[in-house]
Amino acid sequence: MGKPTGFLEYERENSVSVSPKERIKNFKEFHTPLSREEQRTQAARCMDCGVPFCQAGMTIAGATSGCPLNNLIPEWNDLLYKGNWEQAYDRLHKTNNFPEFTSRVCPALCEAACTCGLNGNPVSVKENENSIIENAYEKGFAAPKIPKVRTDKKVAIIGSGPSGLAAADTLNQRGHNVTVFERSDRIGGLLMYGIPNMKLEKEVIDRKVQVMKTEGVQFVVNANVGKDIKASKILADYDRVILACGASNPRDIKAPGREAEGIYFAVDFLKSTTKALLDNGLKDGTYISAKDKRVMVIGGGDTGNDCVGTAIRHGAKSVMQVEMMPKLPECRAESNPWPQWPRVLKTDYGQEEAIAVFGSDPRVYETTVKEFIKDKSGKLTKVKLVKLEAKRNQETGRLAMEEIPGSEYTVDCDMVLIAAGFLGSESYVTKAFGVEVDGRTNVATEKDKYNTNIENVFVAGDMHRGQSLVVWAIREGRQAAKAVDFSLMGYTNIR
Repeated sequence: MGKPTGFLEYERENSVSVSPKERIKNFKEFHTPLSREEQRTQAARCMDCGVPFCQAGMTIAGATSGCPLNNLIPEWNDLLYKGNWEQAYDRLHKTNNFPEFTSRVCPALCEAACTCGLNGNPVSVKENENSIIENAYEKGFAAPKIPKVRTDKKVAIIGSGPSGLAAADTLNQRGHNVTVFERSDRIGGLLMYGIPNMKLEKEVIDRKVQVMKTEGVQFVVNANVGKDIKASKILADYDRVILACGASNPRDIKAPGREAEGIYFAVDFLKSTTKALLDNGLKDGTYISAKDKRVMVIGGGDTGNDCVGTAIRHGAKSVMQVEMMPKLPECRAESNPWPQWPRVLKTDYGQEEAIAVFGSDPRVYETTVKEFIKDKSGKLTKVKLVKLEAKRNQETGRLAMEEIPGSEYTVDCDMVLIAAGFLGSESYVTKAFGVEVDGRTNVATEKDKYNTNIENVFVAGDMHRGQSLVVWAIREGRQAAKAVDFSLMGYTNIR
């Protein structure tokens, strides 16, 4: 695929990032794409490698290797290199409903499994994908395609995150009548309010939602099913229901002083910023502001990084990011060979910005909170931390992080943002529909199935598999749509 000798002739080139000190002046996306011709050259680096691990989506050593959507990456890289943009879009869209989302927010599992990356730099799959989809919008290839035949079947989808949208798009194109219910005031779920604008500008979501509306999908906002709208009414009005409400329960930090004023969940902090940004350009003071605050972010994942970047844009006085686990190596360990997901140190945009603004990496490893300290008025003023060390359980063989006696120390802090992950689905939704949940509060199904214990009720996304990636949510939505279609029609041609 691509040019047979391309990987030998061309070096990897990435889009150019706006400098950290400049990009923190706003909440806009900050990458300048390569030209279309330069992107075609990058596609030429795709090898005819025989076994394209990039599209495998296999689980190796407990982590996914390659694309969970099984995107036909070598095929559309070849078409891109040859300048066949429209067919490249067709092959890309065949397996991915929303390349405009994944090409911006996916951690690129495909690139981590690229054969070129075994002894050099992988193919720039993510940016090639973005080039294809943005060109498709410019040239009209991604214009609305209204289904020619309609069934008389009605499907309700509860939740408009990536899994709900993927299920809606897939079932609508099949010809079913789809209505998406969203409890918030805007469509997009996690995409809209969980991911900051600098990673995914909301015009990108609105553009696709408008296409879906034109194609026939109905959207209802401010519709909190299970509270404002009874589940019984949804079940009575629709032939099938898909629950796609996400894993919305944030993991808390149980430490003395947790009730202090100034401690927030990351999801609330990020949502308040995005909503205020969209509603009034952050001018009315309705959001949780980190301006002039000494901020501590608890959690080292993508959400924690987003909190760092957002707090800096607010004008935080300082930012510290606390991680329980040890610092990862800069290069693959021998025990972590290709094509496994590389467990190596990643310095993301938020940390880059903290280094530029404050002069050092904000991350503190092998550390956790011992106590939140407040003043007489109940406001957070300090946080007591304690160092941890990894110890292996002799019986199970598992590593556990244990406190080091006498290692406590205290830091000044006005604001804490808890970004420690999510625990599972919210109980008011699962109870309203009567669906069973597992020990992690995810909706229970048989392995690789999407139908719940309640007749005609299906589940998809993080609500089904637990907190995961946008690309996995899209796959879940597509697979749930396939199961629903088979349930309605007795057969399915959804792939």
